Amino acid sequence: MSTIQPVILTADPDVLVGFYTQLFGAEEIFRVPEEGAVLYRGLRIGDTDLGLVTKADAAGRGAPRILLSIGVADVDETLGRVRELGGTVSGGPDDMPWGQRVAHVRDPDGNPLNLTQPIPAR
Repeated sequence: MSTIQPVILTADPDVLVGFYTQLFGAEEIFRVPEEGAVLYRGLRIGDTDLGLVTKADAAGRGAPRILLSIGVADVDETLGRVRELGGTVSGGPDDMPWGQRVAHVRDPDGNPLNLTQPIPAR
């Protein structure tokens, strides 16, 4: 898995899965939840992972459409430094059902970032 993963926000993930699969040979490697309406799909293209997040309002022109998901050693510690470096915190940290601790932030230019770390198995 890459330290930095691009994630596309989309109102219609099925269209993007078809596009990336047919054009680049993407393979779906992860899905949350496994059944029912999909929130997240992980695709692998070559040696790179691409995430697709279902977001109904992503079709609007003013909404951010791409974010970076950045793996860090300690989400809480990293989150504590965001504001002092000119960023903003928009959510979290939260433990997610797919095994990651996640916080949502924006860099000083307003670009959305997810800070992630694996939750240790208990």
